[in-house]
Parts: sequence; structure tokens; C-alpha cells
Amino acid sequence: MIISSIPGIIVGALVYWMGGSWLENALLQLHTNQIVQRAANIDDQFSYMETSIAHWAFDTKFNSNLYTTDFYRDFEIARDITKTLGVMQGSTPLARQVELYLNSPQPIRFYPEYDLPVDRQTIDSYNRIFSQNNLAFWTRLENDSAVSGKQDLALVHKIPGVDIHPFGALIVRVNDEKAANLIKTLTPYNVGETFIMQSGGDVLVSSAKGPKSSVFDETLKAEVDRRGQESGSFLYDFHDSTYTVSYGVLQRVGTQWTYVSASPIDVITKPVDFISKLILTVSLAALLLACALSWFASRKIYSPVGRLIKTLASARSITPGLAEHNDEFKLIEKEWLQLSRESDSLQTKLEQQLTHVREGFLLQLVQGFLYAYKEEDLLERMRSYGWEVDERQFVMMHIHLTGFTNLEGRFSQGDEGLVTFAAANMIEELTLARLEQADVINFHDLSIGLMIILPSGEPYKEKLRALSDEIIQAVNRILKLQVSIAIGKASGDVEQIPSHYEDAKQALSYRNFENENQIIDLESLETEEGASEPQYPFLLEREVIQMIRTGQRQETEQRIASFLDALLERGAKEIDVQQGMLQLLGSILHAIRQLGMDPSRVFKSANLYEQLTQIREPAKMLKWFNERIVEPFMKELEARSDAHLKKVVESAMIYLQNHYMKEVSLDTCADFTGMNAVALSKAFKLITGKNFIDYLTELRMEKAKELLRDTELKINDVAVSVGYQHSYFNRIFKKHVGYTPSHYREISRGQ
Repeated sequence: MIISSIPGIIVGALVYWMGGSWLENALLQLHTNQIVQRAANIDDQFSYMETSIAHWAFDTKFNSNLYTTDFYRDFEIARDITKTLGVMQGSTPLARQVELYLNSPQPIRFYPEYDLPVDRQTIDSYNRIFSQNNLAFWTRLENDSAVSGKQDLALVHKIPGVDIHPFGALIVRVNDEKAANLIKTLTPYNVGETFIMQSGGDVLVSSAKGPKSSVFDETLKAEVDRRGQESGSFLYDFHDSTYTVSYGVLQRVGTQWTYVSASPIDVITKPVDFISKLILTVSLAALLLACALSWFASRKIYSPVGRLIKTLASARSITPGLAEHNDEFKLIEKEWLQLSRESDSLQTKLEQQLTHVREGFLLQLVQGFLYAYKEEDLLERMRSYGWEVDERQFVMMHIHLTGFTNLEGRFSQGDEGLVTFAAANMIEELTLARLEQADVINFHDLSIGLMIILPSGEPYKEKLRALSDEIIQAVNRILKLQVSIAIGKASGDVEQIPSHYEDAKQALSYRNFENENQIIDLESLETEEGASEPQYPFLLEREVIQMIRTGQRQETEQRIASFLDALLERGAKEIDVQQGMLQLLGSILHAIRQLGMDPSRVFKSANLYEQLTQIREPAKMLKWFNERIVEPFMKELEARSDAHLKKVVESAMIYLQNHYMKEVSLDTCADFTGMNAVALSKAFKLITGKNFIDYLTELRMEKAKELLRDTELKINDVAVSVGYQHSYFNRIFKKHVGYTPSHYREISRGQ
């Protein structure tokens, strides 16, 4: 070993002193080529942005008509421009924001929505755009954020693109973070500094973080300027480190950019240094090991029996000197017997814990955590846990307890786990009395799983139905709860148990939502032919939203209760009721957002949809709506809304509901409420989330739809009944509903 380690030391030294320099130059050239290729990719990114904005600048949406457009009156044009700016932003990966600026007598800005800038500094910043002679160019614009002096890198294209006297500009503000991440690709192994600067020396984008990096960037700028070449590479020393620096030119519209990339040279030479040091380390370690082994082998050769005696003496607290004066084999025999007795004791304890191991395995199996195991592996594990699985079929049942909220006198909130434990014990006792192999899974949330193992081919339908009836009667009698049971399909493969159990759980969504005992057989579950589809109570939904908007808590809770009662008519299924209540929740959240409130803040970022889907009892669902939705919203509304404004708006809404069929205007409504028309309009928007005319039109359209559905009035009479002339009624009805009045009547009556 001594002789073999010496050549390794020599080779390691040669590689470290001679190979490093040659490999450094070769890799330097390779990395320089990589940076050129990556710079071409960055150039493509910015070229795509320039091409995209040029395409949009010549779009007909940004023609000369914008200069004379009244965006207050032609709000649809403003909305279309906002949508177009959103599409432009979404199609440009590097864009932080796309905006439109119009240099009219009253400057207008879409940011991306319609805005009238009033800050003089902001207006001057935009006006400097028009001092440029180029139609499209890159520049820096002031940022509207709170960061003082911060400027955005922006691409500007004047509009109209075909006019020699442009009056506006499309502006794409570059996302600094995305741009910094993009130019980081210029550094090999993502280590080092990189930046892009203009021909004048101003840094446009940099990956620098911290004062030290900024100082390094400044020194690199000075060195690149001193060389006076458009592209090249060189080695640069900075703070005891050597960097490989590559730079080049990116041609942009209206300007020329220079990219600079610097990476520490030790990133390139580190593998060579590591290999040479590794060779030296291994060789020296081999040399030391050879010395140690020689010394160790020369000192003592251990006897196997001696090592065994020493091990036993250490483990059993036996004095080694005493063991040496006795028969070593007798001592080994004694210790072997002792270890055998301990092994038997551990086996007994393992058998006692087998029940818990079986429960853990079964829980993982039905929840799908053992999907990586093959069928034979699962069968083998089940055999080892004591199940008889050969020539067997597996049937999964899911049991859910309902009516817990009706037992507040017997149980309190939080006792669900205790009730589930008691029910699981009852079910296990009843099942084992009828079947040879059955295992109960307690989920502690009023849900219980049941795995039944039967001989293959044995009929089981009647047997499981009889067992289900017995479970229902026992739980009804003892716990005073109702039981819903879903019987899954039989399977001969253990791998199918998770999917079959999930199907059984999903089958319970077709149970009647009222608290009653039900047995659902998954194999015979079919929708009754000719059964009427559940009707969604749209009118009650509108009333709930109306009460929510006006802040009437008691009336809101009453309307929600009526809404739930309407869903529960004619034995509604759980899935239908849940879908209906989820739809109502979505409408309420939409109405809250229209009122200018953030639902995430009002409800503290709670996952309301997930909470609602976990509720399986009508009374608990109604209580959840009142406590988790209505109460927090009303508190927020009371904190934000002025009581007087609410009463005035409520009075105006009642006035509109009573006089919508007449000629009603904002002024007449303002006279009725005793309020200024402008103030009433603002209060109406604040409280209801809608403009006055939009609310009146929606009210008239809803009344018109009711008359078309429920009466035989002629179209002319319907128009007069809701306050419109016939020709104008047809146009506005089709605009808001999407159909003509006659077509809507045919659709609503199923003709």
C-alpha cells in the first residue's frame, strides 16, 4: 500500500500544478461561446416585445378617433381598450404592465383602466415621450409606486402608428424581477454578476443585489468602456478573486445595449482542483492507513471467541477477567438461552400490537397510500397480519352518522370523535357476529369504513343488507342518530379496494339530504327515469342578494332558510343540495365583491367552499351560513357603510320597485328621497355596487321575464307594464337577456 500510494501523490501534484492552467483556458473559451448563445436568446425576447408592440400600435383600436373620444360616454370603448391592454400584457412575458397615454388637453391614461393623472410630475414624465423623434424607442419612466425616484425600463411606441403627428403612446413597462432573472442566464452555473447598459453607460437591468455587487458593476462598466470594443472577453481581478468577463452588443430600436457577464474563474477550475486534491487526499490516506494497519496487525490478532466473550461481557455487565477463568462455551450457551427467552417475550409483545398494526395498514390501504405496492406484495402483507386472502373477494362499506346537531342536549360540540368511537365498537361487534372476516375503520368524524372479506363467488347482497338493517336499528336505539350506509362493489383484487371505497363514499352524495336512515347499493344505483330535475330557486337567490346588499341581517337569514327549504323539496339528494348552496355562496361572494369588499379579508382567507362541502346536515348548514357568512359580512358592512346612506338607498330601491312601470329617472327618485341627484347616484353605487340606471334596467328586465313566463300578456303589453315602448323594449331585452321576448317565452315554457 505504501508503494501504490506514492504514484498517486505524484500524479495528483502534476494535475494540480500543470493541468489546471490548460483546462482553465479551454473551459474559458467554451463558456464564452455559451454566453454568446444565451445573449442571442435574450435578444430574441426583447425583439419579440418590440415586434408585438409595433403590431398593436398599428391596430385600428388605436387610430385617430381616440383623440376625440369621450370615454365617459363611450365606456364600451374604454372597456375594450382595457381588455386589449390586458391581452397585450398577457402575451408579453417580460411585461409588468401595458398602458396607454393620450396627450389630449386633459391627459388620459389607461393604467390599464381609465385614469386621469393629476400629478404634474407624472404628466411631465409622460410628455417627455413626445420630445423623442423616434416612433418607437426604449426609455425609463417614473414609477407610480411609493418608492421615491424608482424608474421602470419601458418600451414606447407612439400612436397612431401611421400618423406623422402622434398624440398618444403605447407603453410596456418591463418587470424588473423577470428581466433580472432572464439576464442571470448569462452567468455560467448561475454564479457571478451580469447587467445590461445603454451606450451612454446607464445600467438598464442588473442582477446585482447589495452595495458590494453594485460597486463591482461600476468597476466592470469602467473596464468595458476603457477597452472601447463592442464585444470581447477578458480576465479581471477584483477583491482577491479572478473573474472571466464577456460582453457584447444588443441592437434595440432607437438605441444600442451592451451586456456584460462576469463569473468567478474558480467555478471553472474547481473540478480540476477538486480531482487533484482528491487524488492527493486518497493517496495520503492510503499511506496513513497502511501504517495504521501494519501497527495494528503487529500488535494483536483477535480471536473470534475472545471478541464474542468481550461483546457478551459488555452487554451483560460481566467482568471480563471473571469470564476468562470460566468455560467460555458455557457462558455463550447461557447467554444464548437468555437471548432466546427475550426473543420469545418480544414476539408476545408483537402479537399484542398486531391489532394496531392491522388498523394502520388498513387505513393506509383505503386512503390509497399503498399505491406503489403490487398485488402480490399487498396479499403477502395481509397474510402476515393474519388475514385469509386466498380465493377471497373484498367488499367495502361506508357508514355515515347524521342528526348530530339535533342532540345538543346529549352531546356538545367536539364530541364527534367520542360518538364515532362508540358507533364503531357497536358496528364491529354486530359485524363479527355475522361474518368471519371484517374490519372497522374509525375516521373520528361521524364516518366509519368497513372492509368485509368473503369467499369468492359467494352471494353477499342479502347478507350485507340484513347487516345494514341491524346496524341502523342499533345506532337508532342507543345513540339516537340516523345512519346512511353505502355498499360498494365486490372486488377480487386488493389493489381495487381504495377506488371501490372511494366510490362508496361518493355514492352517499345521492342520499336524501334529510336526516333519515338510508341504504345505498352502488351496483344498483340508478337515476329514476322520468324524475323531475331539481329546480333552482332563482327568485329566492335574488332576494338573499338584495337583503345582503341592504344590510338586513334578519331578513337575509330568513331568505337563506327559505332557499334551503326550497332545495329540500321533493326529497332532494345531498349532491343537489350541496351544489345549490355552493351556487348561493358564490353569488353572495360575488355580491360582496361588487360592494367593494374583499371576501378574503372579510372572511380571514378561510376556504369557505371546502368548509361547506364538509357539512352533511341541513340544520348545521344553515347555522354555518348564519355564523360564518352573514354575521362577519354584516359586521364589516356596519363598519364601512353609513346608516343614513343605507336608509336613503333602501328608500330609493323601494320607490323603484313600486314605480318601475312608470317614467322614472334619477332626478325624480332624488326628489322622492330628498337627496341631491349626484349624491344619490354615488350612494346608490356604493351601497348596491350598481349604477342607478343599471339597477332600474335589471329590475325591469326581471319583471318582464316573470310576465313572459307566467302570463299570456302580449309583448306590447309586457313592454308597457315595465315602463318601455315596444320597439325599445325589444332591443334592450335582447341586449340584456340574449334573446328576443318572444323567443325567451318559448324557451322558458319548453316549447
